[in-house]
Amino acid sequence: MTLVDVHAHFVTPSYVRAAVAAGHAHPDGMPGWPDWSAAAHLELMDATGIRTSVLSISSPGTHFGDDAAARALSREVNEHGMEVVRDFPGRFGHFASLPLPDVDGALTEIAHALDVLGSDGVTVKTNAHGAYLGDARFEPVWRELDRRGAVVFVHPTSPCHAEAVSLGRPRPLMEFLFDSARAASDLVFAGVLTRYPAIRWVFTHGGGVLPLLAGRMELFRTAFFTPEPGVAPVEEQLREVWFDIAGTPFPHQVPAFAAVFGTDRLLYGSDFCWTPAVAAAAQIASVDAAAQPDGDTWRALTTRNAVRLLPGLGGVLDAGR
Repeated sequence: MTLVDVHAHFVTPSYVRAAVAAGHAHPDGMPGWPDWSAAAHLELMDATGIRTSVLSISSPGTHFGDDAAARALSREVNEHGMEVVRDFPGRFGHFASLPLPDVDGALTEIAHALDVLGSDGVTVKTNAHGAYLGDARFEPVWRELDRRGAVVFVHPTSPCHAEAVSLGRPRPLMEFLFDSARAASDLVFAGVLTRYPAIRWVFTHGGGVLPLLAGRMELFRTAFFTPEPGVAPVEEQLREVWFDIAGTPFPHQVPAFAAVFGTDRLLYGSDFCWTPAVAAAAQIASVDAAAQPDGDTWRALTTRNAVRLLPGLGGVLDAGR
């Protein structure tokens, strides 16, 4: 059976060199950088039944402090990502990197990626050097992406002062899950989700700790803030967001997520190449071995959802059956 993997990563040697030169030899506290090649990625896909993987650059992104360098690096990795898409028709998609917090650079790259390259959407980090997604500076970016009805893949990154809270452990272990919830809450409380309803937001790892916090967010929204008239409850707003299941989806993550948000916008994600091939294959095996939804399978359900999110993949999947 086919799968669409919306959470798949690539790196290039020049991108890694730029990141290491900027101080990211151990990105987000990880031991080092993974290797990636299209051949290795396709080997994993063929072995596990993934028809199409949508590629993106993971944390720490492309902005290392200098706007001009970030614009150039974003353009470079986006051009490379789309070369891979063209070289292997139907097997890969692409979310383009934006050089946030450089708003003007991001607007330029949105136009190039979506109009010239033909990327499937864009990717941003949960925060850009401490500026979260509800920051007023980003309004022009969301306005443009809303006008386009674009897909925005939100990948977690380290919060500010991560070293003080991560207890010396890699930030993807825990801090990524909290930062995803922090970013989603900022979109809610800053009103971004309601102002820009045409953006199709995608969050990772089942929303991190968000399923456990949605009720608490609504409590604070109604008990301690002044709710705007006509604004939907937090849980209802977040049901309009898409989520992938990268990480450890079973036996606990997906059932907890589904109890709060349902499965209508649930997507598959492997997190390869940052998740090694052996671990990615084990994760897919856990998805196949889990109790399946009534009259359905997790593979079929997430694939249907992915085609709704990215309709251009429909013909690709039909051709691959």
